[in-house]
Amino acid sequence: MEVSLRPVTKDNYEAICDLKVTEEQKQYVASNLWSLVEAAFNEGYQTRAIYLLDEPVGFFMWVYAGSHKISIWRFMVDQKFQQKNIGRTALQMLLSDMKGKAGLKEIEICYYPKNPVAKDFYASFGFVEVGLDEEGDDMLAVLQLV
Repeated sequence: MEVSLRPVTKDNYEAICDLKVTEEQKQYVASNLWSLVEAAFNEGYQTRAIYLLDEPVGFFMWVYAGSHKISIWRFMVDQKFQQKNIGRTALQMLLSDMKGKAGLKEIEICYYPKNPVAKDFYASFGFVEVGLDEEGDDMLAVLQLV
């Protein structure tokens, strides 16, 4: 399985916007269109398309939250490509790249607190729940690097 992370560009943004999660997952995941708008108008936001061979199948967005922390705000895999280990492979690739950043001490991610699949998935990478986010809506989990 050839998974890669690529920049979102004028050539692939429409395909990224067309990716969909299952009906049940819609309440947990912001639209890729909205995420790309946020990234375009907020300094420091980073995005990557997840590709399987030459087909876009997923999306990441993150932000540098200070010099020592990265916060992953968006992560999705299209419903047609779920349960194929693509998300696991892509997240491992992203985390490996992030861990190479000088001075980085932690990576955080948020997810819906009543989503046991997300909790178990992120825990398998070493993320540990630390409580609800500032708004009290999402569970915050942290991967300590130091």
